[in-house]
Amino acid sequence: MTDRKLYLGPKLRVLRRELGLNQTRMAEELGVSPSYLNHLERNQRPLTAQMLLRLANIYDVDIRDFTASPAEGGAGELSEILSDALVRDIGVARDEVLEVAENYPGVSEAIARFYRALTDLRRLPGEAQSAERGPAPLVAPIDWLRETIAKAGNHFAEIDAGAESIATQMNDDPALLQGELRARLKERHGMNVLAVRTDVLAGTLRHYDMHRRRLMLSERLPASGRLFAVAYHLCAQELADAIATQVGRTAPPDEDSRRLATIALTNYAAAALIMPYDKFRQAAEQSRYDLTLLRDRFGVSSEQLAHRLTSLNRTGARGIPFFMVKIDRAGTISKRFDGEAWPFARYGGACPRWDAYDARAADRVETHLIETLDGRRFVTLATAIPTGATGARGRSVVALGCEAKHAGRIVHADRIDVAKAEATEVGPTCHLCERRDCPDRALPPVTRALDLHSYERTNAPFPFRRV
Repeated sequence: MTDRKLYLGPKLRVLRRELGLNQTRMAEELGVSPSYLNHLERNQRPLTAQMLLRLANIYDVDIRDFTASPAEGGAGELSEILSDALVRDIGVARDEVLEVAENYPGVSEAIARFYRALTDLRRLPGEAQSAERGPAPLVAPIDWLRETIAKAGNHFAEIDAGAESIATQMNDDPALLQGELRARLKERHGMNVLAVRTDVLAGTLRHYDMHRRRLMLSERLPASGRLFAVAYHLCAQELADAIATQVGRTAPPDEDSRRLATIALTNYAAAALIMPYDKFRQAAEQSRYDLTLLRDRFGVSSEQLAHRLTSLNRTGARGIPFFMVKIDRAGTISKRFDGEAWPFARYGGACPRWDAYDARAADRVETHLIETLDGRRFVTLATAIPTGATGARGRSVVALGCEAKHAGRIVHADRIDVAKAEATEVGPTCHLCERRDCPDRALPPVTRALDLHSYERTNAPFPFRRV
């Protein structure tokens, strides 16, 4: 910090707005004049080390995060949006995109929201209004939830604390934990838990009968699914206030979004109960993120484990900043958490060259090293998801990934020299990728003109001009 001047005006402005403070109030709390704070926010003065310490002490700001260089994700997402056919002819320069992303994050977010709304409207041609349900939401609930969770870093401190408080009264052994959770549901909430035949639930994995206060679990649910279901309903009872408060803070735009957020945060609470934050993070660090060991120790599925690993974002006790995806064999992404460094496009699928699709065994972690167009390297860990409980025929894979600089903390990456090993070259997604020699390309890039000739056929489909 002493070697360079820190101009962090946009970050300071965002922090103030998130805290709901005006410049006069924040200046008073920091012990400076409103005009000085205004100069800081406009990047007319650098942020001093003393001011950083005040921010950390008064507003519980993590100095490392606050002073970190802006992530490529903001500029990357904005570039992706501006490559849309509607505005591509304008040819917005790269330095302009970077300036907006770094200095005007609010503008970037507004553009992203408009683009998401436009994307949703394109999916529904001629269906601006439904006779039964009224006007369609401008932002799909799933997209809204994904962005809301990403903003929070997939970490909700109050829910974590509440779940951890319950966990301290429970057994660590997942086999015994399920019995204790069932007993607590019965004793405190009058709810019975029972396993029933598959034909009784008729395609449902679990069902709560509110009149008879019975939680019925399908016999096809594995032990991890039953444990999670019981934990979910206990958290729905005992952490209802904390969950409702957090849902309120997210300001859902419609009823579907509110319900989706409630379910998602109750799922979060259940995971936090089964995998309490401090105990889970310590186990992850001590085992060097041994996914198989962690899955067995806490009695969870690979998918539940992957979700929890993306939520280790507590100030002062952070884990590896993983991104996560759930992908089917057609390359469709059904779940995604971008994390700090997402190497693919935010709209559309991932690169077909990514080897994560090949994971076939539920008890084996497939490790891959990938490299993006700008030379960044990532380690990814992929595991196949068993299909027994749902009866689905398609094979799905859950994959975690992080920047290669974290590889030394991951046991599954020990056999890879991340600096020297050959990495699989990937792109953001075909229609945005400008790698000219890619033989796996499915679409030409929208950012370049095609260069087709009758007398020549290249190894890579859709040859295009460099400029």
